[in-house]
Amino acid sequence: MSARRTIRPVHTVAELREQVKSWRAAEERIALVPTMGALHSGHVALMEAARAHAERVVLSIFVNPTQFAPTEDLSRYPRTLEADLDKADAAGVHLAFVPDVGEMYPEGFATTISLAGPALGLETEFRPTHFAGVATVVAKLLIQAAPDVALFGEKDYQQLQVITRLARDIDLPVRIVGVPTVREPDGLALSSRNVYLGKEDRAAAPVLHRALSAATAQIAGGGNVLDAIDDARRAVIAAGFQLDYLEARHAASLAPVLSRAEGPIRLLVAARIGATRLIDNLAVPD
Repeated sequence: MSARRTIRPVHTVAELREQVKSWRAAEERIALVPTMGALHSGHVALMEAARAHAERVVLSIFVNPTQFAPTEDLSRYPRTLEADLDKADAAGVHLAFVPDVGEMYPEGFATTISLAGPALGLETEFRPTHFAGVATVVAKLLIQAAPDVALFGEKDYQQLQVITRLARDIDLPVRIVGVPTVREPDGLALSSRNVYLGKEDRAAAPVLHRALSAATAQIAGGGNVLDAIDDARRAVIAAGFQLDYLEARHAASLAPVLSRAEGPIRLLVAARIGATRLIDNLAVPD
């Protein structure tokens, strides 16, 4: 532990609620930044944005097992708690909630959240249980921390729309805020999973952003949506990716769109290179 670290980590819901209660008594606004740890500059941007929305910032660090399928990388997911706490402290976070699995899912836990709307399609086609796990843990965190605002990165754009709809549909008194994706200089979206990329795969990875950028420019310039999507798919596959999806969707509902007349458009992609699965997205300019 850093000798100069001032952030306070807590491990139980009771401790979290006790601290939140004292802040509420002082009429301070509270922001929550939910994470699975392995923090990078994208997470730091979330924490810094949170400070602009509230007097107090809570960071949660919990590798949520219910959003991983049996074939996915739960055991390999990077865990860097001490470095994470140092980054959170430097970003001005006031409290880190670091529960274990037993605290979040005590013996006999038997509840999940049923989803539709923006949770249908895209990621669900390849990870059918993923958003049920995300929605359940996020709902728990929002209830436990009772924040005024919660911040999520736009890199996980479908997740952001699912959580926005979740909070609205079950009347949680919290505002969900999306924070723009943070990228490497070559355009690769920051992700905790980028550490899995080998040298050759890392060199190819920015093709995702380049393909999306070309497609958004093509559509914004009056090009046909389906033609732009086909061109982007070919570019991604030619770079050595195994493509899960590259789609044009309505920016809010995530319903498929065929033309700009159908509303604001978001392009979303998921693809595998080597052993690593990457996702990204871009808005089509108005």
